[in-house]
Amino acid sequence: MTSDEFVPAGFEPPTSLTTDQFILEPLGPRHNPADHAAWMSSIEHIRSTPGYPHGDWPPRDGMTLEENLSDLRQHADDFTRGAGFTFTVLDPGDHDVIGCVYLYPSASEEWDVRVRSWVRANRSHLDVPLADAVARWLATDWPWQRVDRSGR
Repeated sequence: MTSDEFVPAGFEPPTSLTTDQFILEPLGPRHNPADHAAWMSSIEHIRSTPGYPHGDWPPRDGMTLEENLSDLRQHADDFTRGAGFTFTVLDPGDHDVIGCVYLYPSASEEWDVRVRSWVRANRSHLDVPLADAVARWLATDWPWQRVDRSGR
């Protein structure tokens, strides 16, 4: 990789991770209503999750569905361009959105990637299992060596 690349040329990013507790797939516009409902119901829980130290996301007053859709389109575009990879976290039973995982370049030269994740407040028992499963996935299926797990 060069310093301008987030992933090596030709790298095909994984598009799913499935466990007994959750399924990850690329976040996109089709998830808008369920994604919006998931984080809007859990603003304080997300703000207290490791990786969200400044308390500026999610916005305390929320956002409209249209604003959220714009956000999801940007994440999908980042995924297509290889500039960042955002995954929705789905319940394996009913496929409802229960969280999100973000893989983006780190602002620090110390790390190759910064990983953040969150789950709905009513699924808080999945915070650590999700972070740990993603860490294992990054070690086996992704090209980065220096992973900033955002305090996990």
